[in-house]
Amino acid sequence: MKICSNCVMPETSETLLFSEENKCSVCTQIEKKNEIDWNKRSDLLDKLINNYKGKYDYDCIVPFSGGKDSTFTLWYLVKEKKLKPLVIRFDHNFYRSNIERNNEKTFSKLGVEYINFKPNFELVKKTMLESLIRRGDFCWHCHVGIAALPINYAIQKKVPLIFYGEPSAEYASFYNYNEFEELNVEKFNKISNLGINAEDMFEMLKSRYPNQKFNFNDFKTYLFPSQRELNINNIKAAYLGNYIPWDVKKQVEIIKKELDWQVDEVEGVPKEYNYEKIECMMQGVRDYIKFLKRGFGRTAHLVSIDIRNKRLSRKKGIELTKLYDGKKPKSLELFLKLVNISEDDFYDIVFDHLVSPRQEWDKEKEKRNTSNFTPKDFNEWIEKFKS
Repeated sequence: MKICSNCVMPETSETLLFSEENKCSVCTQIEKKNEIDWNKRSDLLDKLINNYKGKYDYDCIVPFSGGKDSTFTLWYLVKEKKLKPLVIRFDHNFYRSNIERNNEKTFSKLGVEYINFKPNFELVKKTMLESLIRRGDFCWHCHVGIAALPINYAIQKKVPLIFYGEPSAEYASFYNYNEFEELNVEKFNKISNLGINAEDMFEMLKSRYPNQKFNFNDFKTYLFPSQRELNINNIKAAYLGNYIPWDVKKQVEIIKKELDWQVDEVEGVPKEYNYEKIECMMQGVRDYIKFLKRGFGRTAHLVSIDIRNKRLSRKKGIELTKLYDGKKPKSLELFLKLVNISEDDFYDIVFDHLVSPRQEWDKEKEKRNTSNFTPKDFNEWIEKFKS
């Protein structure tokens, strides 16, 4: 399996291309990022904001999870750009208690109004299993909900400007920094929905559970508007990271100082990255599935970001990746109970989605490669879903 000569990302990572020198396309993108005239980009941001500010009930909508990127985005728009946003939060049912406390502090300190939407959990569990079986990714409801919900509120509330945080060019090659990404139908279908739209999921579940009645109204949360609807409503879903240089570590220090944003432990992640993906109870399972399918996990992704930004040596990155990636997380126990499958079923499903040239391995050996780390709030997770 080919691995980038600069960072530690393998060829199984989605969208990566390799140069003759065996350097991956994201490393090349980040090098070119440093050549961008960010003062000019900042002027473009001001012009964009001025087209909308003060003309609607809210200046913009900010989709929000409470993680580092959405928290910084909200802080920056309120404090640096003096905007009045409406915050939209898709609650996927797995938020951890620390992130809930962070969110309350953030909303209070910034004085923003927010809407929290939590979908039907029984339906969520069924979509988790269905998308795992069909795509090797159980997070369909989250991917689609985070993308579709703010857009639908933007149309409903007549607030056409939406700001997401980091552009995908930071970690993938769907787009590069010469392109100003927008969340539209093309990007939604390319990145967000795993190739399954709401109508598809509705029919899939009807077929898998013929004795249960499903109401399509329950799936409207996951309906993404047509491009015609977006155009008619003048929706502009932009990414802040296309206008200002995105630097995660600097931004984390800002939100810690300004908002008392607290870090947390995350399965499969070194303690020095305790700011990354702290929102979700199921993050460890998600990263573990990526490792099984593609041969790398969250640590490889994180150390590669630091290597590209000259903050870590490739040698140290490889050491951390070997130490942390690929361990079976404690949260897998909870996940299996929620979707009602056995551990053997889980591996059989995931092995059906191996990404070439990733090769299958000894299932029993993988099952024994268990992490000895238990999140400090794990008992809270168990208690939450006890019934």
